[in-house]
Amino acid sequence: MKKTMTAVVAGALVLAVASPALAAPALANTALANTGSSPTSLQSRLDRLTADPALPGALATVRERGGAESVTRSGTAEVGTGKPMIGAEGRFRIASMSKPIIAATVLALAERGKIDLDAPIERYLPGVVRGTGEGAAIDGRKITVRMLLQQTSGLREFTDVVEWVEPMPDFLKVALARKPTRRGEFAYANTNYLVAGMLVAEVTGRTYQQASRDLVLVPYGMRDTYWPEKGEMGLRGPHAHTYGVNPARPEDGPVDLTDQLPTELFGPSGGLVSTPSDLNRFWSRAPLPDMTRTLTPIKQEGWPKGARYGFAVARTSTSCGTGWFHGGDMPGASVISGRDRAGRTATVYVTGLTAAPKQREKLLAAFDSALCGR
Repeated sequence: MKKTMTAVVAGALVLAVASPALAAPALANTALANTGSSPTSLQSRLDRLTADPALPGALATVRERGGAESVTRSGTAEVGTGKPMIGAEGRFRIASMSKPIIAATVLALAERGKIDLDAPIERYLPGVVRGTGEGAAIDGRKITVRMLLQQTSGLREFTDVVEWVEPMPDFLKVALARKPTRRGEFAYANTNYLVAGMLVAEVTGRTYQQASRDLVLVPYGMRDTYWPEKGEMGLRGPHAHTYGVNPARPEDGPVDLTDQLPTELFGPSGGLVSTPSDLNRFWSRAPLPDMTRTLTPIKQEGWPKGARYGFAVARTSTSCGTGWFHGGDMPGASVISGRDRAGRTATVYVTGLTAAPKQREKLLAAFDSALCGR
């Protein structure tokens, strides 16, 4: 018997029982620099987050350019136990923070001459990206690899319309049957990175998981980051508990989700498990000049004012200058991670989904404080 699941939005990656607006990172529609005018400390900002019962634990980890790391924590690692929030070694589902790792993998392959960023995806996946029905105009011969990475391909999101049942449908098939957005303009969709993962597998002869491990995770020293195995529900190693609504059983209300989510299902768009320390290592090694060589204006609602998007990284203004970041959301966790011009990196995450605008503003404010040393 098929088990019907509620509509789940896999957007930043947002995998949440939420509105379609969360199909893009649900960031406040203001510049990060405007997230607060008072000199509030990072600890205070984290405490404001965990004052919300839906966000029991919060952590901010900062890595200086020289490698020194500092950690600020708030709340508990497990509701009802009094255990303090886990440190920077704690593993959690990073959702759409998986996208920058996939983008870096594609760039590594491009550097080796295996991928031409300006070639049509048809060259590598012949006949795969062809629309049907309302999506008949979708044509992989007109969509470049660069467009996939930059979210300008015109491919539509699948997660806000898919019927979430077991066995799950073919996500790409669902997306290809939808009317496309305007090619060349930013429109965030997990479909782009679903296809990017297929591209990586095709040109390497390995899975995207294996390729990203060899080209990014291992070289960057991200030793605690992993792609879960098929059917794996829990988190390996040290971790805080995560809380929210299980999309398979929304009638249960908020529950402990730590061992209830099949993370591998969310693929290259959002399937990674990592740690704050590893995400900071990523930003300290990522090819940011290549990831931001071309930037497209983000006119979609839900992003910081004036933000521009590169290859799975957004450029925006912070209270201390220019910053680069990406976010991720799913039931049980929300994260924002990035770096500044000087090479300072910061990651802030909470053990619940920041779906409400006020929650998101507080998370953004904490990230700004962490990145800017306030």
